[in-house]
Amino acid sequence: MAATTSLKPARTTQLFRAVTHYDWWLILATCALLGFGMLSLMSIDYGTKSTYFKRQFEFLVVGSVPFLVFLTTKTATLRKFYPFLYWVNVALLLVVMKAGTARGGDAQRWLVVGSFQFQPSELSKLLIVVTLAGFWATRRKEEIKMGRTFFISFLHVALPMALVFIQPHLGATLAIFATWLTVSLVMGSPGKYAFTAIISGILALAIAISVPGILSPYQLDRIKGLLRPDSSKNGYQVEHGLTAIGSGGLTGKGWKKGDLTAANYVPAAQTDFIITVLGEEGGLIGCTLLLLTYGFFFFRIWLIMLRSDEHFHKGLLGGVLMIFVFHTVVNLGMVLRILPVVGLWLPFMSSGGTALWLCLACVGLALNIKSREAVAKF
Repeated sequence: MAATTSLKPARTTQLFRAVTHYDWWLILATCALLGFGMLSLMSIDYGTKSTYFKRQFEFLVVGSVPFLVFLTTKTATLRKFYPFLYWVNVALLLVVMKAGTARGGDAQRWLVVGSFQFQPSELSKLLIVVTLAGFWATRRKEEIKMGRTFFISFLHVALPMALVFIQPHLGATLAIFATWLTVSLVMGSPGKYAFTAIISGILALAIAISVPGILSPYQLDRIKGLLRPDSSKNGYQVEHGLTAIGSGGLTGKGWKKGDLTAANYVPAAQTDFIITVLGEEGGLIGCTLLLLTYGFFFFRIWLIMLRSDEHFHKGLLGGVLMIFVFHTVVNLGMVLRILPVVGLWLPFMSSGGTALWLCLACVGLALNIKSREAVAKF
């Protein structure tokens, strides 16, 4: 009995240390980004019958589950079972091919079970980070520098990446490709191999655009919309989005006072083009504050990665950071007509359950690593 009693204070102390060593600046930045998103969705709902804010709040509550799972799961367990998680990822993507539901044209990306629906392609991004980091962490130091190991790491992601591309989801495919390169570099693979992979990827994308039948018609239309803007066809959403952002000027029209937002001027502004709401109502100042918040958010994750001692942890954080950075840069590039519209959401801002759950799970994992590294050094 005495032995059992003596363990309780030790466990309590360990838990206290874990909580106090969380990165509270990262938590604060996450809450700020969620606030930007919630206020924007509330503005879209204002004066209408839409319920985007309510749904997103419900998604946020449900999102506490993946957040807590990745916050509390031992990273050693993730490393141990990474082969199993790899095949879980592949199995889910195969199920989508056979029993998935199509929404938004011909994109068969959703699994629907009763009233619950989610996109396995979003979960796939995080599972690939975990399994790829596990793959690199189990290589010997001399193996990590080899071109053969780099090629095998590509084969590791090639199958899930192909299954996502077939859905079709070009944006998620490119996100997985970028994540693979980032994790590989963070884990020590030479940059010359990554450079070769980037050139090969550009050539492959050029072939996909040039050869009929590889990309779906709507994907080609979006690329044409970038090259030849046409407000009545391919570039309609982008043109309206730019107009909405520009109408905000320096200080914006004020929260819930966006007349273009109220008139649904930008189609589906609650998803990929959510920044147009902030641009109209918050102006340049509001958008700048958002970008600064994203920058601080990225910095905190990068800092955790920089200070991590475990090789596996560095790979995980590098992948998590790339997921956030890639989505943010590509989404803003789409809206500003720098990049084609490829259907990538803006982290913590865009309406959608699976995207929000992925973001919360990634933050939970980053906090988990920060806490475990800090307690281990205590």
